Amino acid sequence: MTVLEARDVHLAFGSTPALRGADLSVRENEILAVMGPSGSGKSTLLHCLAGILVPGSGEIHFDGRRIDRLGETERSALRRDRFGFVFQFGQLVPELTAEENVALPLLLAGVRRQKALAEARVWLARLGLDGLEGRTSGELSGGQAQRVALARGLVARPRVLFADEPTGALDSLTGEHVMDLLVSSARDEGTTVVLVTHEARVAAYADREVVVRDGKVLALTAEAVA
Repeated sequence: MTVLEARDVHLAFGSTPALRGADLSVRENEILAVMGPSGSGKSTLLHCLAGILVPGSGEIHFDGRRIDRLGETERSALRRDRFGFVFQFGQLVPELTAEENVALPLLLAGVRRQKALAEARVWLARLGLDGLEGRTSGELSGGQAQRVALARGLVARPRVLFADEPTGALDSLTGEHVMDLLVSSARDEGTTVVLVTHEARVAAYADREVVVRDGKVLALTAEAVA
């Protein structure tokens, strides 16, 4: 079953085209790696799929619903309630503790603070961060901060998790640990993952790979073609 789809998506920044007719289907519960060199359009495609950017033309569908026609308020609600995000540098709120950062999506959705923090602590423990609940991002290592970001991305049990270069700022060993946790957590929760990366070792964690070049999805793995 297709949960997310881009159809003939075009997008330009000023006079510079970023996507030139990109087509992509993401199946439910799969982990899909979107690969490509820097500037290929892979992150732009992710942002369109996630409703962060609205394409100039083409269509974005989620769960059979066309989301590129939604207003910003509706797309914000969709990102809050149905999508989770993990970015390259974590993007934790520096003034908040680890547990407050993880609880943030629940708090924004109207969950009571005590319940949200309790759920955050469950996820921090699940990702091996027991005892670090009260630390701020400046008191965490890079790997710890990225695991906090992963917990934040999954705490609301999103339908789709978007991960944009989630190991790009980590050393190889720490990156492997984060990917092991990301994949196992997504499998346990039945979460679909769209993973943007330029690293083959990270893409190897996925069920399927696609390649974006010059704003188009040009190549697919043999499994995807079969």
